[in-house]
Amino acid sequence: MPNTKSDTRGQKTQKGSKEPKTKIIDASVHGRKPATSTRYYQNRKKQQTAKKAVPVKIAFLGGLNEIGKNMTLYEYGDDMFLVDCGLAFPDQDMPGVDLVIPDFTYVERNASKIRGIVITHGHEDHIGALAYLMKTVNIPVYATRLTIGLIQGKFREHGLLHTTSLNVVKPGDHISFGAFDVELIHVNHSIPDAVALAIRCKAGTIVQTGDFKIDTTPIDGEMIDLARFAEIGKEGVLCLLADSTNAERPGYTESERKVGESFERLFAKAGNRRLIVATFASNIHRVQQIIDVAQSLGRKVALSGRSLENVVAIGTELGYLRVPDGLLVSIDMINRYPADQMVIITTGSQGEPMSALTRMAFSDHRKVSICPNDCVIISANPIPGNEKTVSKVVNELMKLGAEVVYEKMYDVHVSGHACQEEQKLMLGILRPKYFIPVHGEQKHLTKHAGLALSMGMDSQNILIADNGVEVSLSEKEFRVSGSVPAGRVFVDGYGVGDVGSIVLRDRKHLAQDGLIIVVATIEGKTGEVLSGPDVVSRGFVYVRESEELIEEACRVAQRILEDCAVNHVHDWGSMKLKLRDGVSHLMYERTKRSPMVLPILMEV
Repeated sequence: MPNTKSDTRGQKTQKGSKEPKTKIIDASVHGRKPATSTRYYQNRKKQQTAKKAVPVKIAFLGGLNEIGKNMTLYEYGDDMFLVDCGLAFPDQDMPGVDLVIPDFTYVERNASKIRGIVITHGHEDHIGALAYLMKTVNIPVYATRLTIGLIQGKFREHGLLHTTSLNVVKPGDHISFGAFDVELIHVNHSIPDAVALAIRCKAGTIVQTGDFKIDTTPIDGEMIDLARFAEIGKEGVLCLLADSTNAERPGYTESERKVGESFERLFAKAGNRRLIVATFASNIHRVQQIIDVAQSLGRKVALSGRSLENVVAIGTELGYLRVPDGLLVSIDMINRYPADQMVIITTGSQGEPMSALTRMAFSDHRKVSICPNDCVIISANPIPGNEKTVSKVVNELMKLGAEVVYEKMYDVHVSGHACQEEQKLMLGILRPKYFIPVHGEQKHLTKHAGLALSMGMDSQNILIADNGVEVSLSEKEFRVSGSVPAGRVFVDGYGVGDVGSIVLRDRKHLAQDGLIIVVATIEGKTGEVLSGPDVVSRGFVYVRESEELIEEACRVAQRILEDCAVNHVHDWGSMKLKLRDGVSHLMYERTKRSPMVLPILMEV
């Protein structure tokens, strides 16, 4: 892998050698030996003294007033860098769309100034659009070891692995992006190797938490580095950008270990039943706990779902998953083991139409058939908007006779995001002068802003921003200074951006009212109808049961074309418009529906 720095996680320093406390990575001179920490800060101080103080700018390209598509651009002088590049999944108003990614127009416009991108963790809403970005702007990528491993898999699929610069960093490291110094701080989340960022420039220190929670008993044994946050708070924080996902939930988020305890009880209670557990593919801690409990009960484990298989392979290879030899079996082999010796881990906890669990529920899975002897555990809460699809999958599983455990009372899922008391603790430790809630819908951002107000923060120092907003801030300034392009780009198959609002409008129109096609052959000089007109219906009415309506539409089209010939109207655009209006008017009169009418005229 080009320009990849090896991670020192788990390695011991040789006797007599002194390992530097801080590693400095200079992205602007990538490949040169980094300076020591002391010399670095001396040089930094000289540079800052020489420069005139200017505000730092933050442009929000995604992640506000939405869940997903996280992307933020920082600018100071002639230096810029990015934080995260995620995707969002389409909703019901986006028929046919596969993925939604940020608009990279502003990034492309400033490509010469951008020194690199830092990724906070490996979830799709933070790395999912990175491959699409790198096809337009090839910049160095910095992330922790597991996150780089997941990015490598995506880049391999897109043919980018050997043309991009991927750099492994770890908590405690500093990355230099010209005028910026970015420090990585370890946080807890539902995926290992998540980090927050302390971003320093002459204007001040900005802390961006990324996705976080405070877990005092994490699965990997590494608690969030509250001590480092406290030190930074004492140094002085100009602005805090904090995760708002759970701002509506009071109290604290439960520890991930609570789910492991629930698995032990439910697995033991299942007796001789086969166990099927659905979870997020990226939740390595959850997968580890399932594997541990399965091993303790003498059960084999099989994986179903391509994304899950990829994450487990990467996690095992990098040492983030401990899988005993012989425990994992191929999904093809599950019928060779008794039901009481089998656990299947699967994707589809959100009821995704093509996911493994959904295909099992609708008896469409080639390897797994649900039967009354199955116990299905859905170890995830529905993301807002997915409640109906999850409920549909649960109902179908129950129709097949399976027992389904999905209710909150069983403690089969805990969130990876901080609740109100943890958010207030972060605000109290860092004591920022300014506060911008991020990562959430409007209700989450507003609630988080309210928490800051309740802790005595001045309302003038709190900003609820939106995608496309550029904020300028310094000790004396905190304001919206402009706007940048920050729309949504739709990915449909291999097409990126070729599906826009007009195409979506047409798709919705087709989905709601169907299509009428009017076909006719016309003599070029006279306009005489030589063949047709024929009327074809798709998704509007069933032709065999509506022959009278179709025949009437043919007569209307014939009359319009004859009138055009008599009046010497030979302009194709005018003729098609008259056909469209005439047939549409008839259909609405007869059915009170407005199908899309597509005239096709052929000239001889």
